[in-house]
Amino acid sequence: MQFDTKIALVIRIDLEAWQKLNVAAFLTSGIAAAFPECIGDAYEDGSGTPYHPLIGQPILVYGTDGPGLSRALERALARNVKPAIYTEAMFKTTHDAANREAVKAVARADLPLVGLAVRADRKVVDKILDGLKFHA
Repeated sequence: MQFDTKIALVIRIDLEAWQKLNVAAFLTSGIAAAFPECIGDAYEDGSGTPYHPLIGQPILVYGTDGPGLSRALERALARNVKPAIYTEAMFKTTHDAANREAVKAVARADLPLVGLAVRADRKVVDKILDGLKFHA
């Protein structure tokens, strides 16, 4: 099935495995919160046990370094695409308000990004992520 939109995560490649998974989970929640229409129907197994719904389209995961993340952020903003972001400082916080404070304390050009997520028209996302490779 071909979707009109594309969801992509970009995660810094030098992180520990647990950090990559944490960043991916938080960024995906940002997309789900911003685009509730991307959530599919609830699941149910053959025994009738119900499960929560998931995002109903593929999520592509790319990897890059810090400058690659900064470039993707600037490309997204230049195309009026609001991303979800995750910064290094957020690994040291323990709650949502502290996360927002950590981001607010740093100018955009100096954000130590470790991940970002976007959802937009397929062609727009392709331009934002041009040159990036899938995460290994």
